[in-house]
Amino acid sequence: MKTNESNVERIIRVIGGVVLLALGIFGGVQGTWQVVVFVLSALLIITGATGFCPAYRLFNFSTKKS
Repeated sequence: MKTNESNVERIIRVIGGVVLLALGIFGGVQGTWQVVVFVLSALLIITGATGFCPAYRLFNFSTKKS
């Protein structure tokens, strides 16, 4: 996999994922919304850590400078 995210975007995604994870764990949301928050946080953390976004690949988009 070739990275398609800039370093700044990767940092923002990981921070956002951690914030959502904390929101889900510490009771900011409940029920179905809690599951949605956990899934979104996992997606943000994984894409931020790897630097690869499948949606960007699908639309042939990249924020990383060549």
